[in-house]
Amino acid sequence: MIPAVQIDDLAFSHPGDTTPTIDGLSLTIPTGESVAILGPSGAGKTTLLTLLDGRLRRWQGRVSILGLALDPDAPPPLSRRADSGFIFQEFALVERSTVLRNVLNGRLGRMGVLRALLGRPSAHDLSVARAAMTDCGIADLANRRVDSLSGGQRQRVAIARCLAQEPRLILADEPISNLDPARATEILTLLTHAARKRGATTIFTSHQPDLARRFADRIVGLRNGRIVVAAATADLTEDATAALYELNDAARAPQLQVIS
Repeated sequence: MIPAVQIDDLAFSHPGDTTPTIDGLSLTIPTGESVAILGPSGAGKTTLLTLLDGRLRRWQGRVSILGLALDPDAPPPLSRRADSGFIFQEFALVERSTVLRNVLNGRLGRMGVLRALLGRPSAHDLSVARAAMTDCGIADLANRRVDSLSGGQRQRVAIARCLAQEPRLILADEPISNLDPARATEILTLLTHAARKRGATTIFTSHQPDLARRFADRIVGLRNGRIVVAAATADLTEDATAALYELNDAARAPQLQVIS
């Protein structure tokens, strides 16, 4: 089976930086898995997700997403862009619009051009959007404006919008960073279960090893743009687990490589 993500010798530096943000990274992510990427701020987590989403340019190496080789100088072809969905840390919702309209925005890449321009979803688009809202527990909020919702409810809207896109790969950048522990558990349960129900691969970034180990099939730890831990969650050794907990202290994180 073709892996969901295949990365070989990836490197990237932001313009003007002398230190690479991603440095010689190689990684394979099997289709259908839930993968957590851990690491301190500045480790390269968000940069990696942005690249996998096809929005980063001028990188070096080889990257394939769902069997499609990415081009470092051009976005993915329009016909494939809806295959990857992105959940932003700050939600990126239309605050003055309704929940349903925000979720339907996730359908734009699947609609015909005319329907998308006119904002006239088909019955199928509405059905997919409402199914996503039901799975996210917000069906009763369909007509509420987003600016009247709590942070947890907004994150559910953002996830439902992504699910309505019907992506084969879901990329979530710190989806629980603004939530209390109870809400964080709810959101990761919702996200991973909904993705598994749809057969989608999920990659989420996090600073919380405990939740990552609970909800991810595979864990990848980054430090200074390099992999220091990479293993199936069930196969984590004591040393690898200790390394994950030390990653938030960038000065002390060990140079440990654990590849399953």
